Amino acid sequence: MDRPGQPNRPVAVYVISVAAELAGVHPQTLRIYERKGLVLPARTDGGSRRYSDADIAHLRRIQELTDDGLNLAGVKRVLELEAEVASLQSKLMQIQVDARAAIAEVERQNRRELVPVQKTVTVYQNPRRRSRK
Repeated sequence: MDRPGQPNRPVAVYVISVAAELAGVHPQTLRIYERKGLVLPARTDGGSRRYSDADIAHLRRIQELTDDGLNLAGVKRVLELEAEVASLQSKLMQIQVDARAAIAEVERQNRRELVPVQKTVTVYQNPRRRSRK
């Protein structure tokens, strides 16, 4: 039940009463969460809310935070920060992958440009220098 403009959205299958039961809250609480912008359930063509497994996990996280004493504004901020951290971690991992690839490429180029050196050692003796006896 993906909505246009929202590709890769998880399949939303639970009606509000089932989602509320799975999340351990009252259906009215889910409506409040939606009004506050904490959750955005999919909608059917008739306008009924449908919740996905990801939405249920998100609702459980909200419940954990409120159980810890946060108000809904605090919960919203924590969720925003957690999303930002996840995004930054993803970007960092991509930068690390790119850096490793760049280092490997430089090492490959350096191996091609290196000139082989003979492995024999030649001792240099200065002909002007005389040994003293």
